[in-house]
Amino acid sequence: MTWLAVLLAAAGCYLLKLAGLSVPPRVLEHPLVRRVADLIPVALLAALIAVQVAASGSELVLDARLAALAAAAVLLVLRAPFLVVVFGSALVAAALRALA
Repeated sequence: MTWLAVLLAAAGCYLLKLAGLSVPPRVLEHPLVRRVADLIPVALLAALIAVQVAASGSELVLDARLAALAAAAVLLVLRAPFLVVVFGSALVAAALRALA
């Protein structure tokens, strides 16, 4: 049963990739399609971040993760290097958890 699910998922991924490659170039050159294609990864990443930061199971939880996300946003606005953003937000989360 598990192998059947794996094979079906693999076939589905292959067909989805094939469908994307079969789209005519004139459709992909349309400005609206380009704009949407550029924004979809950003929207998906934002949704994943929101779920990981503000949810624990099926409950809404506002804890040190939210403060760490805010710290990361501030560091990104200040154009800090990626490692500084990661370690800075981890430091904020660790400090708040140590205080609580």
